[in-house]
Amino acid sequence: MNAYAEFSAPAVTQPTLRRCLRFALKVCFRSVMRPPVPIAIQRGTINLLTAVNLAKLDGTRTLRNIAGRPCEWYRPSVPNGSVMLYLHGGAYLVGSPRSHRSICTTLARLGQIEVCALDYRMAPEHPFPAARDDALAAYQALLAQGYGPEQIVVAGDSAGGNLSLVLALRLRELGLQQPAALVCFSPLTDYTGLQHHTPEGGDPMLHPAWLQQSAQLYCPMEVALESPELSPVYADLQGLAPMLIQVGEDEALLNDSVRLAEQAERAGVKVELERYPGLWHVFQVYAGVLEVSDFALERVNAFLKSRGC
Repeated sequence: MNAYAEFSAPAVTQPTLRRCLRFALKVCFRSVMRPPVPIAIQRGTINLLTAVNLAKLDGTRTLRNIAGRPCEWYRPSVPNGSVMLYLHGGAYLVGSPRSHRSICTTLARLGQIEVCALDYRMAPEHPFPAARDDALAAYQALLAQGYGPEQIVVAGDSAGGNLSLVLALRLRELGLQQPAALVCFSPLTDYTGLQHHTPEGGDPMLHPAWLQQSAQLYCPMEVALESPELSPVYADLQGLAPMLIQVGEDEALLNDSVRLAEQAERAGVKVELERYPGLWHVFQVYAGVLEVSDFALERVNAFLKSRGC
């Protein structure tokens, strides 16, 4: 069985808007999200860039706590009984539930699924395994609230995709049941950085120095970068939940997704990989703005429906 699901990306739409967004990302994101820019400024920048959310909210969004950590909880008007634990990206250095409201809002509305967006601890203040421990505690708290594993979806983007996979591996290690599904947007799966993709037009978002900074600040020196608990592409993925992977083809982490899909297929995991030509890292964050972002999240909803979520 091929790791690549049959999938046709939508025809290119909104070309002018895409070009404008690419330029803005290069100027406002890529040039700031890297050393020597202080982490505090990086965090402030991401908050400014994501301050406006045009995705439609159907239901409520409330600030809550889960397992001792803050979270944003989305409750649709007619919840379907399932819940998504969403783990935001940001190289384990920046980002928050607030910065990923467009994705969470859209997924909650499309699937009428509750979404718990976790505000996990980040580096440099809290390196590995703090984020993993927070995600595990949140998952166990959902179980304690009465959700069965078959009602829980774990999803994340970039570093949050890494965290989703690391959480799944930790659940297996502890003998806990897997969630119903894993959804990964452009996951970081290999902290060694040895097989980064170089798009012809360049990656408009990810600067290599930022990825290196993430490795330096998040990964402990005593843990090898190729350790599965940091780089899940090197793990035996046998027994993990069915997964959907979406990735843009104009991004440095393209190979992280392709290799993960191949590794999952070899391990007998049901996996679907969707590649989006001409798009960049976590383009889904433009839900409500880019038609292709809305399309991609509709594909996620269809995948979750196929899993009973």
